[in-house]
Amino acid sequence: MTDILTNVDGRPLSKRGIDTRRRLLDAAERVFGELGYHDASIVKVADAAGVAAGTFYLYFDSKKAIFDELVRDLNRRVRHAMKEGSSRGTTRLQAELAGFDAYFRFTAEHPTLYRIIRQAEFVSPEMLRYHYDRLSAGYIEALEEASASGEIGKLDAEVAAYALMGLGELIGMRWILWGDGPMPKRVMVELERLIRCILEADE
Repeated sequence: MTDILTNVDGRPLSKRGIDTRRRLLDAAERVFGELGYHDASIVKVADAAGVAAGTFYLYFDSKKAIFDELVRDLNRRVRHAMKEGSSRGTTRLQAELAGFDAYFRFTAEHPTLYRIIRQAEFVSPEMLRYHYDRLSAGYIEALEEASASGEIGKLDAEVAAYALMGLGELIGMRWILWGDGPMPKRVMVELERLIRCILEADE
């Protein structure tokens, strides 16, 4: 079921209103990513979106409100990209590798994701926790199912999920955020080896 988007008064948005809200979130991603939360402002976000500052307040009641919604929005989008990617795998290992590839592609297209999530630690700690809780939830469930079926080894799915998420986040930082091109093949080869070590079935 799709959530109905509303304005600050709780009224459902029209198609035009949904488009304006999307422009504000896209602008917020650029402004918070480039300037940081404290140097960003509602006026700068509105200007980047091409709307008046007064229009901003029809959709969000504060700078923190749009920041929090931006974290939720990026979280939804990266999870969707990873789920779509992993669905192309026919084994758990293939699903992992395809999911990682989708994550790296998303972060290449949205390099500000890293900076925004790190800002959340200080600006909105509850949203930082939300981000990782939501990322891990489906991951844990998928690992539990694969372990129960014997496709992968017996493991603590929560620990394994966070270990794999850590691999993706830091490898993405090093070779996507700090790199100057696509993910090197040698990195993906080594990543596959590491994932196999985590998932390998018991002998």
